[in-house]
Amino acid sequence: MDGSIGGQAEKVKAFVESLLSQTRTPVEFRDERLSTVSARRLIREAKSKKVKYDDAIAAAIILQCYLDEDIK
Repeated sequence: MDGSIGGQAEKVKAFVESLLSQTRTPVEFRDERLSTVSARRLIREAKSKKVKYDDAIAAAIILQCYLDEDIK
């Protein structure tokens, strides 16, 4: 969390550099360190409000299918 690049990120960076030598596809890096923490917080909040999140999961599936189609 101090802005430095960790060991796993270094491995990913090396892999991407190797990948870029074989393709012209642009690659964008994303900082995902807190994504699991955010997801767990959302799930906890949804459960505490007794919210059914079937519709949210369905929306996520629809969005992912759209994004997958756009990539092809």
